[in-house]
Amino acid sequence: MERDDPSQMIFAEIQYPGEYADVHSEIVTFMESYFHNMQSGIQGDSWIWIMDGADKVAIDTFSSMKHQVKSCTTGPHVQKVIAALRVKYDVQVFDAPLEEWG
Repeated sequence: MERDDPSQMIFAEIQYPGEYADVHSEIVTFMESYFHNMQSGIQGDSWIWIMDGADKVAIDTFSSMKHQVKSCTTGPHVQKVIAALRVKYDVQVFDAPLEEWG
């Protein structure tokens, strides 16, 4: 997923007090207990990529000051990530996915 990919959709946003940089490491550590194929980083923005076979879900702050759950496709891979996040975090799931760069 590239940042300027117009087909990327936002499925949910994680709600928390404070700044995204303060929770980045906590989210990464928590999600590593659910998913093994991950990449992450923080430099200006926070980004976490979770790969599930050919599918990728991003949890990032590229278009918001809070972490958002994004993917180029809908499917169970997105729902698995949201379900894991809901164990620990208040997650606002959108009724219909929003287009990130549309």
